[in-house]
Amino acid sequence: MAHAHTDPQARQQLAIAAVEAKTRKDLTWQELADTAGLSVAFVTAALLGQHALPADAARVVTERLGLDEDAALLLQTIPLRGSIPGGVPTDPTIYRFHEMLQVYGTTLKALVHEQFGDGIISAINFKLDVKKVEDPEGGSRAVITLDGKYLPTRPF
Repeated sequence: MAHAHTDPQARQQLAIAAVEAKTRKDLTWQELADTAGLSVAFVTAALLGQHALPADAARVVTERLGLDEDAALLLQTIPLRGSIPGGVPTDPTIYRFHEMLQVYGTTLKALVHEQFGDGIISAINFKLDVKKVEDPEGGSRAVITLDGKYLPTRPF
């Protein structure tokens, strides 16, 4: 049975413990995702408090991190989502995503509606991928793919 958790502090404390254990054990998010058998984006989001993990995945990930059974149980609860409290984010990386949406949000909306009609892109039926690629002009580029199912608005 699925259980919802109503205390965001519990998940925040678990996120802190998970990141500390990951750092202590010198693990990558990808290694933890491989342990769980799920995508790196989903497992990272779950460990940072934004998703519930299936029981088996929660068990093997918490074992790998050296966390207890209570942590595995908490990872299985549906969290209160939202990781950016209070207005404009101050972290530079997160702020740049905010800035991208400020600049391109209306463009994305216009293009989605022109191609699909009235509706939304799901963040539930969703995939996320981040890749590092070499820039032909020097340095690196981040390629971020947001792949969400389109859900049309239905009159009722």
